[in-house]
Amino acid sequence: MASLYTKTKLYLEANSKTWDDTKVLLENNGSGDFIASWTYDGLEKPTDEQIASYETAGNTAETNAGIDSTRRSQYGSWESQMEMIYKDQKNGTSTFKDHCDKVRSDNPKG
Repeated sequence: MASLYTKTKLYLEANSKTWDDTKVLLENNGSGDFIASWTYDGLEKPTDEQIASYETAGNTAETNAGIDSTRRSQYGSWESQMEMIYKDQKNGTSTFKDHCDKVRSDNPKG
C-alpha cells in the first residue's frame, strides 16, 4: 500500500505543484496518516477519494524508488565507473556498458 506522502506528492505533481513542507503537513494520530494542514494557493486539499485514486501509481513509484536505490548501490562508485570507462577506451572493450546492462536487467522497473 502506497504511503500518504507518495500519493499526496503524485496529486501535487498532477496539478503542476511541487511538495513543500511549509504548505502541507502529514500526521498520524494512531488511527492512520492524514493531511493535517494544507495551504497551497489555487489547489484545494484532496479528498480521500482523490488520494485513493493514486494508489496504483503510488505503489509503482515506491517500487521503482526501491529499484533505483538497488541499482545505485550495484553500479558502484563514480570512481569505479570511471575506471571501467577508461579501461574500455584503452582496450576497446565494453565492460562498463555490460556492467550497466546487467544491473538494469537484474533490477527491472515495473
